[in-house]
Amino acid sequence: MFWPTKKDLKTALEVFALFQWALSALLIATTVILVNLYLVVFTSYWPVTVLVLIWLAFDWKTPERGGRRFACVRRWSLWKHYCNYFPIKIVKTNDISPSQNYILACHPHGLMAHSCFGHFATERSDFSKTFPGITPYMLTLGAFFWVPFFRDYVMATGACSVSQSSMDFLLTQKGKGNMLVVVVGGLAECKHSLPGSTTLFLTKRLGFVRTALQHGVSLIPAYAFGETDLYDQHIFTPGGFINRFQRWFQKRVHIYPCAFYGRGFTKNSWGLLPYAQPVTTVVGEPLPLPKIENPSKEIVAKYHTLYIDALRKLFDQHKTKFGISETQELVIV
Repeated sequence: MFWPTKKDLKTALEVFALFQWALSALLIATTVILVNLYLVVFTSYWPVTVLVLIWLAFDWKTPERGGRRFACVRRWSLWKHYCNYFPIKIVKTNDISPSQNYILACHPHGLMAHSCFGHFATERSDFSKTFPGITPYMLTLGAFFWVPFFRDYVMATGACSVSQSSMDFLLTQKGKGNMLVVVVGGLAECKHSLPGSTTLFLTKRLGFVRTALQHGVSLIPAYAFGETDLYDQHIFTPGGFINRFQRWFQKRVHIYPCAFYGRGFTKNSWGLLPYAQPVTTVVGEPLPLPKIENPSKEIVAKYHTLYIDALRKLFDQHKTKFGISETQELVIV
């Protein structure tokens, strides 16, 4: 009779942790929509749906006002299994004072931003021990906060909207010691998420620099070594129908639709699980910026260049430790 070993149970818990987070958006959103449609169309309990919508309208701005984090959710044992699957680790190069606020730009986005979630939306990668006194706010798309109940789940991890008003609020109304975490490349960077790739979508991403200047906060570069190695991506024939559709869709929606795959449940099989590859996020030295309420394009471009220089320095200092060739450079597009 088959009896699972401790290793089997450990693997099962890690896989469950990955899938429950990745599929929770789909499952919760679908359930909420179908249940409310059923209440409205087939029962007399439509007032329940009305109350849910009223609460949603009343609570609409919360993701832009610091969210609603719950420390108990961030400390779930489930997230420990999530972090151990790869595993993911965080490394600091400098102490960060809790007497200031910061914007941390994390690179690269990868396909699922697994390391960013594990470090900054949970307490299971020892963030608080590594950076005592610092409160991280993982900033993400506003669309994640449109669906009742799912929005509360996301906010419970400490996530907030990446909108300008959200960033302004966090940097002015929540005291000091706040770290706003932005994955600058966004979903558009998925196009460059290939194993071994060191290409970042950064040239036209100036908003985070402008916001840092407006509030006079330091920028912190961070690079997740191994993030792009978690999935393979099928590259379609250049000029073919699907390739043309990808380019058309990206141009209009700023999201690159791609066909990606990882490992399956059995050895040497394909599936949607990321490869169990170590991912180490190295957090660099804060780059102080002056406070300029209305910075010109030239000023923004100047500090954007300084930020890229700091990011390149961080990458070059640590790349050989994580299997990247000494001759391989960071590519900015």
